[in-house]
Amino acid sequence: MSTRERGNAPNGRGDTGTGDHLFGVAGDTLHVVGIPAWIWFVIAAVALVAGLGLLAADRAKEGSRNRERMRWAQLRGWQFVEEDERLPQQWSNGAIGYFGADAAVNVVAGSTFTSDGRRPVFIFDIESEGQIPAVVVAVRCNKKHRIPIEMWLSSVPFQRADMPEMLGPIGSRYAFADDADGARAVITQELVDAADQLGGDVGVAWLENEWVLASVVPTAGPSRLERLLRDLGEIADIVDPFDEDYDAGRHQASAPIPAAGSAPSTPAAGTPVQHPPADQPPQD
Repeated sequence: MSTRERGNAPNGRGDTGTGDHLFGVAGDTLHVVGIPAWIWFVIAAVALVAGLGLLAADRAKEGSRNRERMRWAQLRGWQFVEEDERLPQQWSNGAIGYFGADAAVNVVAGSTFTSDGRRPVFIFDIESEGQIPAVVVAVRCNKKHRIPIEMWLSSVPFQRADMPEMLGPIGSRYAFADDADGARAVITQELVDAADQLGGDVGVAWLENEWVLASVVPTAGPSRLERLLRDLGEIADIVDPFDEDYDAGRHQASAPIPAAGSAPSTPAAGTPVQHPPADQPPQD
């Protein structure tokens, strides 16, 4: 048994010999070094101010988008409403099915001229769980499409629980539809080329009911939306031409859809990828 006194511990008087001196213990007294309460108050106040600043910036951005969309509608002589909960219920495919839509906000309703005449249009932001994930542009056709067809950009995540069947790549996009034969009658080379022209900020374009729709990034401004309207108007003229005889002749030259396991082509936008058979001359 050791006869060394407590006061003569290895690290001097007051050391218990147990190593407690490493943790601020001197003898039998514990010295607690705490952070003053006012410092915690300052930290909480700074966090609160930062949070309020981010919220204010988000609201300012939303207000700016609202005013910009309203001015654009006024210049075009179109109607504008801040919110419409029923409008997105008309559709369940494409971006509506992927993101979900609690409501449509910053809604513009009007009409635009295409090569085949005037067509009604909608432009609105999808509101989903308090966020704006995309802007939807819709152009109305004169007849209802027989089957919904989705054309997703290959670089974006598009999987969801009720996804239609993947038909394969068409240009720089993937085609999805539950009726493969019906889709092949609609997806012509002309449609593939027009879809390639939509741009890399358009995640999906789709046909549903009597509408041609597309979703673009939420930062898209009026000038970008104008261009997208023109592009969708061209697609509407392709899938819903006013001249039915021309429609019947053109659909004889449908663009072939590769098998679902094939890789999508990656040419520059607008570059033809699929071509009609050589024995079928292009239609005027």
